[in-house]
Amino acid sequence: MDTERIREFLERGLEQILALGSDVNILSQLLAAVGGLVIAYFTHRRLQAAFLNLHDRFPGRSPFAKAFEILAALSLPLIWLTIEFAILAIFQGVGPPSHIISAICSLLVAWIVINVVTSLAENKIWARLVAFCAWTIAALNILGLLTPTLVFLEDLSFSLGDTRISMLGIAKALVAGIIIFWVTFGLSRFLEARIHKSKALTPSIQVLTAKLVRVGLISAAVLIILSNSGINITAFAVFSGALGVGIGFGLQKIVSNLISGIILLLDRSIKPGDVIEVGQTYGRVNAMGARYASVITRDAMEFLIPNEDLITQQVINWSYSSKNVRLRAPIGVSYDTDIPTALKLIEGAAKDVPRVLSNPAPKCLMRGFGDSAIDLELRFWIADPEEGCRNVTSEVLVSVWKLFKKEGINVPFPQRDIRVEMINPNSPVLSESKDGK
Repeated sequence: MDTERIREFLERGLEQILALGSDVNILSQLLAAVGGLVIAYFTHRRLQAAFLNLHDRFPGRSPFAKAFEILAALSLPLIWLTIEFAILAIFQGVGPPSHIISAICSLLVAWIVINVVTSLAENKIWARLVAFCAWTIAALNILGLLTPTLVFLEDLSFSLGDTRISMLGIAKALVAGIIIFWVTFGLSRFLEARIHKSKALTPSIQVLTAKLVRVGLISAAVLIILSNSGINITAFAVFSGALGVGIGFGLQKIVSNLISGIILLLDRSIKPGDVIEVGQTYGRVNAMGARYASVITRDAMEFLIPNEDLITQQVINWSYSSKNVRLRAPIGVSYDTDIPTALKLIEGAAKDVPRVLSNPAPKCLMRGFGDSAIDLELRFWIADPEEGCRNVTSEVLVSVWKLFKKEGINVPFPQRDIRVEMINPNSPVLSESKDGK
């Protein structure tokens, strides 16, 4: 019994295949699809060579070079899709069915979109989401379920006050959100890179402009998504007001850091590249974010200092108006030293250090008479505090010590005199101390 059913099923399937094979419309669509593929296969290399030629005319990192590289890789499906669109227009104009050609066009469009997204997207999650949406729409279109699905999703709706929200609107918002946010982030990265390369803007203005561009693009993307979903934006007026109050109280520190960051960028008191000292932290400002500033120390440790602390606390900016910094190094010499000669030797030793500036020149002063040495102080200037201050001070002192050794100048060390008196055992003082035991 089972064998007979299987035989009947196979016979029916064979009859349907023969019926489809004898259908002139189906055969013509299949021949049109295969013919378009053959033409595209033998002609796409010329188009690919033309795109590669245009690619070589632009720098490697240029967006135009990237675009022509992607077009060169998609030359075959692009030609095939163009041919199939032309054939589809002919079929629809003449009148015979064109379901197969329409399905092939949908698959080719999905193929091209997915390849473009994969090539451009650095984030694989965005690429997968866009690919999923493209394949879903193409599959529904091929099966003829796209229009019924849209009608069904439009009927599934609910009301939020006076606003009617349908599942179709939510689906449109999701699809539009994926595409718009992907385009927004890509455009934002491109514009930020162009802004940071601009030599006409100071580093702080570059950071501020880049942040404003990113915030503006994201805000525009959100408004576009809400408008596309059919939601009345004015309905969120009360909600946004309540949300603003909640943010003001609940996220007070975050908002404070954000506003402090904007103030720092506007008044340019601290900017990327400055050498600052906050509390026990000394280093170079590597980057300034919306919430914190990144400071890299000489130990290669990166401190993330909140922007509010840079506003409310005392900050030493070693390179605010000028990078020139004066350093001090105390030096002591013995009392038998010729002081004028020692001052000249110390100043000459400092000039031999490469990082020490010759203008202003190093200057050595006599500060006073100490317990065991004459106190001198060397003052010298450097123009690169981001390279460190203690290391150059150590290099200067080593140079001074070598010159002292060569010239026979002694660096004294603390001395104490100890006085020892011999006491007579029969003295009254010693006798009284013995009696007092």
